[in-house]
Amino acid sequence: MDKTTFQELLTSEVESYKTLLETKDNDWIVKGFIDVNKNVYTITNDTKVVSKIIEIILIPHLDAFARRNGMTLELPSAQNYYPDLTFKDGDGNLFAVDLKSSYYGDDRKVNGLTLGSYWGYFRNRSIKKSTDYPYNSYKCHLVIGMLYKQSVTNKNEKNIYSVDELEVIKSVIEKFIFFVQPKWKIASDKAGSGNTRNMGGIVDIDDLIAGNGTFASLGEDVFDDYWMNFFNAADAKKAGIGKPHYNSIETYKRYLNKKERIRKKLEK
Repeated sequence: MDKTTFQELLTSEVESYKTLLETKDNDWIVKGFIDVNKNVYTITNDTKVVSKIIEIILIPHLDAFARRNGMTLELPSAQNYYPDLTFKDGDGNLFAVDLKSSYYGDDRKVNGLTLGSYWGYFRNRSIKKSTDYPYNSYKCHLVIGMLYKQSVTNKNEKNIYSVDELEVIKSVIEKFIFFVQPKWKIASDKAGSGNTRNMGGIVDIDDLIAGNGTFASLGEDVFDDYWMNFFNAADAKKAGIGKPHYNSIETYKRYLNKKERIRKKLEK
């Protein structure tokens, strides 16, 4: 299977997930946790909790999708390994898929989206480094985007409900939006939050759905070169280069122009 066919199949599969995760009123189907005594404990809209529960729900469906299409689904052998999901077809071709979630506001902007490390396995692509397969073993690197609105502002964790009271529990999120895009097409030229070595994603929902990121018109090769040679301030200092060569697509272009001028000068 080639990467275009795989993306088309996965996109078609993910189109059904909104209906899978929502009630008829566009609320999340998850209301809380249930114990053996049938007590229901509500949850918060904490992004880490929400994303993990969504992942737990979707993995069996993605496994069924893989089997229907003659593939196997492999989960990472260790926590924080890349990617979240590895699909393998009958010929041994590998396809990397990460699950990325974030909430959005009325302005149709997401509250940040990180796309994984630009260090480690991303740079050392021929070895296994926090991965079960080398990065360059994969035919493509896709993202399943899972966006939602937060719907609860009041705290209701103090309450315990019975299963007969599910209707009165307000879901903590609602109005899902799903998309599938190659990682490079939704990447920005800015690092993720904090001092982590993570790539940042674009934040406009329409651009995310369309794959209209910073590098979309420039190509995957430019995306790779930009992020494989990107340094934050601390890493630039540690590497002995003083300060980062660039921190945006515009300064990256100026950096390349400078390198080209030096190359031509040396050739004279």
